[in-house]
Amino acid sequence: METQSLDIKDLEKKIAALEAVKYIKNNDVVGLGTGSTAFFAIEAVAELVKNGLMIKCVPTSEHTAKLAASLGIALLDMDEVSVIDITIDGADEFDGDLNLIKGGGGAHFREKIIACLTKKEVIIADSAKQVERLGKFKVPVEVVPMALNYVKQELRKLNGLGEVRMKNGTPFITDNHNYIIDADFGFITHPEVLSENLNQIEGILAHGLFVNMASVVIMGKGNETVTFNRS
Repeated sequence: METQSLDIKDLEKKIAALEAVKYIKNNDVVGLGTGSTAFFAIEAVAELVKNGLMIKCVPTSEHTAKLAASLGIALLDMDEVSVIDITIDGADEFDGDLNLIKGGGGAHFREKIIACLTKKEVIIADSAKQVERLGKFKVPVEVVPMALNYVKQELRKLNGLGEVRMKNGTPFITDNHNYIIDADFGFITHPEVLSENLNQIEGILAHGLFVNMASVVIMGKGNETVTFNRS
């Protein structure tokens, strides 16, 4: 895909991805994210590999694994690694403290595990993803199916309203064979508090609030990039 043919949102994603892959070094173990933004990073990583970069990558979803393998990228399973040097992933929103909402692609559980294993978590985004306060994008909550009603009740206690994500008229099923509730909490004043409260609810495998996990956010803005580093 040529840069000149992209719309502005995809152009911003692509230039952010091209900037992010500059952080990768020879012999790194690299985490590969999931979603429309991460696609551009995977494409850029594949080009580096084609040109001789020696790396192995850990995918955050089955979709990413298939794409990366088709592009000639050597892969490792998550349980084969104890440390990942760098992960490049997208986000649905990020705020000034580099807290994130992720999970629009439904892969946030694996993305969060890989982020926990990662020394440098690099997030790439188009300029529409930057917000003053998280919460316009609903928080994806991955739920074990048998706990669905209980989790909905507990979310309501936190002022969170949401329904099971649907795809083609049936519930969307994650790679882990669970449901996702897209929960609306309104604008989130204290994401760290909400994150901890969600962590305490039995039946939730993972939620899409990533607090204090991003090292760097690289945002495409027009034809340029803006880099935000976590203080």
